[in-house]
Amino acid sequence: MAAVEKPVGSARSSGAIFLKITAWFGFLFLLMPSFIVLPMSFGNQYEMVFPPDSFSTYLYEQFFFQSNWMDATFLSFRVAISSTILALVLGVPAAYSIVRGTYPGKRYVAMFLMSPILVPIIVIALGLYLYFASLGIVGTEIGLIFAHTMFTTPFVIVTSMAGLRHVDQSLETAATIMGAGVMQTFFKVTLPLLKPAMFAGGLFAFLMSFDEVVIAYFIADTGRMTLPVKMFNSIQWEISPVLAAVSALLTVLSLVVCVLAASFQKKS
Repeated sequence: MAAVEKPVGSARSSGAIFLKITAWFGFLFLLMPSFIVLPMSFGNQYEMVFPPDSFSTYLYEQFFFQSNWMDATFLSFRVAISSTILALVLGVPAAYSIVRGTYPGKRYVAMFLMSPILVPIIVIALGLYLYFASLGIVGTEIGLIFAHTMFTTPFVIVTSMAGLRHVDQSLETAATIMGAGVMQTFFKVTLPLLKPAMFAGGLFAFLMSFDEVVIAYFIADTGRMTLPVKMFNSIQWEISPVLAAVSALLTVLSLVVCVLAASFQKKS
């Protein structure tokens, strides 16, 4: 008697349904902390409780009107914006050199530029601390900017390299044939076509700098702390309910940055 075979179409549909269920389960698992933190940020002013026994905006008022929290927030914004600009200035030309350049040792140059992604963050933080201490810039804002620039530049390079591989090189060749120099071709032809990748890389660099805590913990001073370091110290010494409001705001900021990056790339 011949064995009864299951239809191929039904097996594929069952596999697709299983993959969808698994994906949604993964999404919910990743979003579960946010689902807990957001209600807590509108809760009790004395302790963090879930579910909250009352709802108010007291914790947000404490965050926005207490100078120590706002000073840390403004410092994080200044460092993130400055390091993002420097990462774009350094990362985009580096990506162009790797993708378009033809010179010996290019692979090793690329590996060297990508090394901050591969090295453990605690090793990077310790190395930067020892090096910046010899320069006398530990505990300064410029030290934080330089450290975060080194940390975020590889991610700008990665996104720029991906964007350059989708730029039609024949357009650059045509500009060269028509008399444009290398720099003119780069600024007038390549950069306009690379704007989506630069925008996405800049947004992610900003977000990573704003949320970074390990390097900032080593480089920052006790009187000049970024917002993540301020949160970490608050967890160590005092469990302030304001942390719930800060966490909720950071979650919203991350969501806005990701949506902006995705929508800009799709539109372009």
